Parts: sequence; C-alpha cells; structure tokens
Amino acid sequence: MPTWDDRQPIYQQLADLLAAQLLDGQPPEGQAMPSVRALATQHLLNPLTVQRALQALGDEGLLETRRGLGLFVTAGARERLRAAERQRFLQTEWPRLRDRLRRLGISAEQLQWEPTT
Repeated sequence: MPTWDDRQPIYQQLADLLAAQLLDGQPPEGQAMPSVRALATQHLLNPLTVQRALQALGDEGLLETRRGLGLFVTAGARERLRAAERQRFLQTEWPRLRDRLRRLGISAEQLQWEPTT
C-alpha cells in the first residue's frame, strides 16, 4: 500500500498510481476498473477521494463510464498515457536528471540500462 505525502492532494497521488498501473496494462484496455468501494478499501481511503481520482483519469480520456456497468479503460488509453508521460519526462525530469549526472561526473557509458543479475 502506498504512503501518501503532503506534497500533492491524495486524490492526485491515487490517480498517478492508477495511471502507472494502466501503463503496465492493469487492467487491460476495454476492461473494467475496480469499483470505487473496492479501491477505497484497498487503499484505505474515503470513497469520495477515490471517485475524484477516477474522475481525473476520466477527464484525461483514459476511462469511460458505461451506464449501469461502471468505469472501463478506453481503447488507446495506454498509448495516450505513455505519450503524455514520455513528453512530461523529457520536458521536466530528464533535464534535471541530466544536470545531476553531469554534476556527479557520470557519463552515458557508465550507465547500465538493463539490471545486472
């Protein structure tokens, strides 16, 4: 279970966690999301907080409501999310990471892209 912090609203932290799961294919496109009640129980959160997180994902076009059935992952959601995350990483995270690597004197050749076992 995640540890919530004070840097951003809990609903946004949950939305980010659920988005990461969507990137990993859980649940797959076209499949139902867990219910608000199930997510609230799983994460020990108020159902209104969970509903707000799901609404944020719906506002991004990643989830759709099917009347009487619940929320489902939209077709193409994973690729749209991947493209948005990729752009965010390249614009905000990568420049800071690149600067830190330079300060530490770490070259591209020293980086291992795949874990060694």
